[in-house]
Amino acid sequence: MPVKWTEGNDFELLENGEEFFPAVFESIEAATRSVIIETFIIFDDEVGKPLRQVLVDAAARGVQVDVTVDGYGTADLPEEYIESLVNAGVRLHVFDPQPRRLGFRTNLFRRLHRKIVVVDSELAFVGGINFAADHLIKSGPLAKQDYAVKIRGPLVADIEADTLRLLSASDQRRSFWGRLRWRRRPVQHQPGDIVAAWVTRDNDEHTDDIERHYRFVIRAAQREITIANAYFFPGYSLLRDLRRAAKRGVEVRLILQGEPDMPWARVAATMLYDYLLSGGVKIYEYCERPFHGKVATVDGQWATVGSSNLDPLSLALNLEGNVMIRDAAFAGCLQERLDQLVESQCRLMERGSRPRRQIQRMLVGVFVFHFLRRFPAWAGWFPARKPQLTTLDGDLEKLHEGKP
Repeated sequence: MPVKWTEGNDFELLENGEEFFPAVFESIEAATRSVIIETFIIFDDEVGKPLRQVLVDAAARGVQVDVTVDGYGTADLPEEYIESLVNAGVRLHVFDPQPRRLGFRTNLFRRLHRKIVVVDSELAFVGGINFAADHLIKSGPLAKQDYAVKIRGPLVADIEADTLRLLSASDQRRSFWGRLRWRRRPVQHQPGDIVAAWVTRDNDEHTDDIERHYRFVIRAAQREITIANAYFFPGYSLLRDLRRAAKRGVEVRLILQGEPDMPWARVAATMLYDYLLSGGVKIYEYCERPFHGKVATVDGQWATVGSSNLDPLSLALNLEGNVMIRDAAFAGCLQERLDQLVESQCRLMERGSRPRRQIQRMLVGVFVFHFLRRFPAWAGWFPARKPQLTTLDGDLEKLHEGKP
């Protein structure tokens, strides 16, 4: 489906939890009508506890608060935490809660991976940052490097409408369009002049929108492409587009994980290095701490920030959301932040910097490329997870047993 671009938006780049959490908490504290949160993870820690308090306080003063978490990512939230929200009037929803089997979570595929906050239909936050202390740099060497954006303007209505479509799956008391009219109020003025679009991936009508948009701007690039992504294992077509861009003279830079929180992420990405490096793509590994961002810039005019990795889970299975931004000032700001990482906290990978490939590695490489060519079709074999929510009423068993 075509991307819907809107004018008159304002964006503020937020880096790491130190910038993101205070901005979100302050906006919730000022809310007068509604707060909507979608997130993959909430932990009961030094971030989750103040989040709970501002949500409880908002509900107490009459604000309608809806919080949606993923049944896999937020499977271990304590009962006391849940009850305190529900008892205060917060509507807490869980996407695809499933029972554990032999102690393991079974809802690995097709997760709600988006990170969205919408306040009073006027302000939104989008990015890759979960509500967890490991997004605070002060938390230590395993703190995640990540980004989000604060948004005002007409684009907020598009983001909110998307969150309401998901909420309508668990709200049978009021029709979706009734909820939408009740919540949304027209923006009286345009706070900025930025053109932007809200692009999602789901298991219905938008199965590959984010990937298609990436590929479009890569093919159209004339000078430079910088992609900084935590989990990089995209399809063959996107890899080919990157290589072709580099071969026609575009400076293509990838910033990937050098010290990943999940070791398999780097192992998978390195299987692609030879193909990309031989085509002129520059690969930098971020080595300061785990990298969790999902951002990119092209030609100093286009940028994206969101929840979507460039791996099979994000591109073919999960529910994801990214903002696409056409603005030189914002793209320049994000580019400057990424340049700082490259200059001081990354190492450049070179074709001769790793041991010579042996026959085993060559065989693995053949398997990887066949996998990447065919994964979009294989994704249909996994259980479908179209929007389906369980609203908790204080019964923690619903979270762990997957009851409707």
